[in-house]
Amino acid sequence: MSPEFHRPLRLDRIGPDGMEYDGTASEEECRALAERLRIPAVRTLTCQFKLRRLSDGIVAASGQLRARVTRICVVTLDEFDVDVAEDFTVHFVPAGSESSEIDPESEDEIPYAGEVIDLGEAAAEQLALGLDPYPRRPGAALQAGADQAHHPFAGLDGLRRRH
Repeated sequence: MSPEFHRPLRLDRIGPDGMEYDGTASEEECRALAERLRIPAVRTLTCQFKLRRLSDGIVAASGQLRARVTRICVVTLDEFDVDVAEDFTVHFVPAGSESSEIDPESEDEIPYAGEVIDLGEAAAEQLALGLDPYPRRPGAALQAGADQAHHPFAGLDGLRRRH
């Protein structure tokens, strides 16, 4: 199965001075990405890459991702649109040569097989990482005390106070 936002790039296209690549998702690709990410919609998605070859088949990629997505507010359950802007750096590495150490300071590694990297899949992964796990519509707030009366242990609080 092909990724939703497939932008294959042959490594031999990256010259000694590197290269730049811009990718924009089509409406169909945006719909497929929204389904994959389980969000109501991906309205737009663009990603600009600057690529340069390093040693041992490693490709350094810095990117700027910009997207507009529709989310569901965790407070009101209303849909709302939000902009996502992510600047990132990743290293494409030959499959099997990934670092075994977990170092939060090092660049994320994306394995590839053969002589092709997929910039679209890298952009889709960065979009997923850039989504707020608890999206709130601007101005949405919990009402003070609203949850207190309805939480499952509210009745126990009264018992505790009597004793």
